[in-house]
Amino acid sequence: MIAYRDGTPGDAALMSRLGKQTFVETFGHLYTPENLAAFLDNHSEENWRGELSNPAFAIRIAKDAGEAAGFAKVGPPSLPFEPTGPTAELRQLYVLKPWHGVGIAHALMDWVIAEAKRRGAEQLYLSVFVDNHRARRFYDRYGFEAVGTYDFMVGTHADLDIIMRKQL
Repeated sequence: MIAYRDGTPGDAALMSRLGKQTFVETFGHLYTPENLAAFLDNHSEENWRGELSNPAFAIRIAKDAGEAAGFAKVGPPSLPFEPTGPTAELRQLYVLKPWHGVGIAHALMDWVIAEAKRRGAEQLYLSVFVDNHRARRFYDRYGFEAVGTYDFMVGTHADLDIIMRKQL
């Protein structure tokens, strides 16, 4: 049975491991070891502790029998767009492959939308890699629409990401 809970500063080590593991599992094959290592520095325990301690961020963790299976993170806008009202950004939503298709992503997205509304957001933004067709179909089902693109940097490697928006 999947259990969900909010992340706390005491989860910094867990989130560092989970953040790295989910990114490498999903995208690691696309990058040189140097670029991947540079990007994974963003998932340091120190960075996670800072975000888990910062009320501007909310993190939800999914666990199955005590094992971390996925997570979502909501925070203030950071993407290159001009907000037209109160906004929130889905910073990350990742589920490890053994748990694909069991409903974790849907439960996390439902939480993301509710959390964004709770924070007073009228729009929810996210970015998704142009070639991540599975994620793009998922976001389409939730009513997100493409509103632009930008270069998502992994080390010195630029990937084209689509910026998507959902009216809440």
